[in-house]
Amino acid sequence: MSKVDKPATDGFPAAVLWDMDGTLLDTEKIWDISLADLAIRLGGRLTDSVREAMVGSNQEATLRIMFEHLGIEPTPKAFADADRWLVERTAELFGGALPWRPGARDALHDVSRANVPMALVTSTMRELTELALNTIGREMFAATVCGDEVDGNNKPHPEPYLRAARSLGVPATECVAIEDSPTGVSSAVAAGCVVLAVPCEVPLAEGERRVLLRESLAGVDMDVLRGLGAVVG
Repeated sequence: MSKVDKPATDGFPAAVLWDMDGTLLDTEKIWDISLADLAIRLGGRLTDSVREAMVGSNQEATLRIMFEHLGIEPTPKAFADADRWLVERTAELFGGALPWRPGARDALHDVSRANVPMALVTSTMRELTELALNTIGREMFAATVCGDEVDGNNKPHPEPYLRAARSLGVPATECVAIEDSPTGVSSAVAAGCVVLAVPCEVPLAEGERRVLLRESLAGVDMDVLRGLGAVVG
């Protein structure tokens, strides 16, 4: 790592940027249901490998993968109908309390108690994110960046994490991003964040110079996050 992009350990991290699905909340399994239901509605079945390719993607990319898999022409009407049906079905499933990933709630609250700024950076659209925030607590975040708010520059593009850092007034290179998917990790790395990667549905490979891999968020607190700058550096 060069001197330019090495995070300072004094006062590090300047902010913590959290992914949502599969990182804070165990909602990828809920998406499994709504996406499988949509595939059946469209006249097909969703295979495990195709579902895996969708993890971490925004809704438009996810639907394009599905249409291609099912051999359906993505006409504007067909695409819009599928998009709206998926939102409505997922909203039904997001309607109650949502399950947390192991250790996520404790880690989130520990960062909050330390008064370190936090942002939520999710590929999920705002309409559904607002439902999920009823479980997570919208008061936890100084900013939220949703999948329909980045002008099409969705993960793995760096813009979602760059936008979150700008919203908090800190450099992305001084932030820790916490992610679960290869798509999300790629986005955060491209933005210059140090990444704590905690796989959920899809395995993650070690080797990225700014990525530390951990089995779960259990035991993660501010001491762990403060130490990441020195470990990665």
